[in-house]
Amino acid sequence: MIDEFLKQNSIDCLLVNSTNEFLVEYNTLEENSRYHLTGFSGSTGDALITPEGIFLFVDGRYHIQADNEVDHSKITVVKLQTGQTFLEEIAKKVPQGAVVGVVAKKNSQERVERFQKLFKVKLIEADPWERPQESRKTGNQKIDLIFAGRSSEEKIRLLQEKLNADEAFLFTNLEEVSYLFNMRDFSKPYAANILGKAFVSKNTACLYIPENMPELDEVLKNFKGRIFVDKSSVNARDFALINDRAQVAASPLKQLKSIKTEAEINHYKEAFKRTDAAMFAIREYIENNDNISEYDIAEQLEKEFLRFGARSLSFKSIVAKDKNSALAHYSKSSKEEIIKAGSLVLIDCGAYYEGGLATDITRVFVKGQPSELQKKVYTTVLKAFLHAFNFDSDEFCGYEVDALAREIFENNPIDGFEFNHGLGHGIGISVHEAPPNLSKNEIAKVKIEENMCFTIEPGLYNKEHFGVRLENSCYFQNGKINSFVNMCYENKLIDYDMLTVQEMEWLGKFEVR
Repeated sequence: MIDEFLKQNSIDCLLVNSTNEFLVEYNTLEENSRYHLTGFSGSTGDALITPEGIFLFVDGRYHIQADNEVDHSKITVVKLQTGQTFLEEIAKKVPQGAVVGVVAKKNSQERVERFQKLFKVKLIEADPWERPQESRKTGNQKIDLIFAGRSSEEKIRLLQEKLNADEAFLFTNLEEVSYLFNMRDFSKPYAANILGKAFVSKNTACLYIPENMPELDEVLKNFKGRIFVDKSSVNARDFALINDRAQVAASPLKQLKSIKTEAEINHYKEAFKRTDAAMFAIREYIENNDNISEYDIAEQLEKEFLRFGARSLSFKSIVAKDKNSALAHYSKSSKEEIIKAGSLVLIDCGAYYEGGLATDITRVFVKGQPSELQKKVYTTVLKAFLHAFNFDSDEFCGYEVDALAREIFENNPIDGFEFNHGLGHGIGISVHEAPPNLSKNEIAKVKIEENMCFTIEPGLYNKEHFGVRLENSCYFQNGKINSFVNMCYENKLIDYDMLTVQEMEWLGKFEVR
């Protein structure tokens, strides 16, 4: 099948994406062509088919998971290290002079142009693993102004003030569209955004949902003036419809939605109170029940979220015991993995409430008494968090905070344990948004501004033992980093002899139980 497809499309290689035409991060497995090709179920990471074989590219969060899920006789896993990029590593596997087929609707225009600088690209309409889509049912609803803090009309007016009569904006990022119209859809799992695209001209603002999406194609073809688009979020197919009328610019909504209103900050505070309550309840469930599995905990956790008013989960909860906790994005929650005395359990979870903003928290528990190694790793990760959280600067970027956390780990090494992902990410309508970003990537060099919200989540992992990650969702306000999360740290997992006087003082501002 693959050879025939390559021949029919006159290509030598084929890029197979994990995303869909909306370029979403968390695509369903049904729509995920890369999953159908490789069997790897992680949220990110694409595959490349070449004459030499099939390569799957994954970052540090998925190294172990990819190894566990793929057939290594057919798939070669390329494990990206911190600082390596997907594009550069993909380019290394493309034979010289080869033509690579890239699905136009599944790649941003920016990504396609970067590919074109590295190898020959041919845009194609579809790949062989696309499944016919059933009618996408939606449950769109308006978010109350008390949660949004700024009306849709006001946001549209701010955009239209930037336009001349012959100009328009095209927005295709789902979070931006949801933000613009103050709408959410809680009917689908692990996301609250609506499915839609927006076209805003000087005098009109139109929302196109799946039912009337073909109408947008005609609008884009027939509009005579300039259309502003963000190449990082518009797919190459939509960009081609605009062609020489495209005016490339950063999306004004990207920055606007990243700086939360006081109403959004206040909603987040209330949402995290309920998230903390759900997490504390699951802590008690683990401590007070025997013969329970990862699956049992995940099921009980969802019940707790719903009990405290969640509309849905913001992502599939990670419940991972012992060696499974070394997989940063483990998501199996097995019925066979039974919690026993001494078992370490990592839980990474979050939910959506009435205001449609994603919460995100990670805590680590132990059943009964911990080992000395568990205490050492937990305390080292806690040290990294405390230093990052207390980063001393009125003006900073996530790149600097990430570097500080890495310095703590470098100065306190634990043999075999490594920190293999970014320190944090922005949060909002999506559980991952940017800006802001805390990592070693260029995107993290953007200044973190007042009322930006983000996670701080250092971790250490060893696939032969376990992993520890401690994640607080935070916001920057009044010149300092503040925590939305107030969930306690585990007293029995802390080795106080490892903490300095300063670290003890910082820890004293959090609850320890």
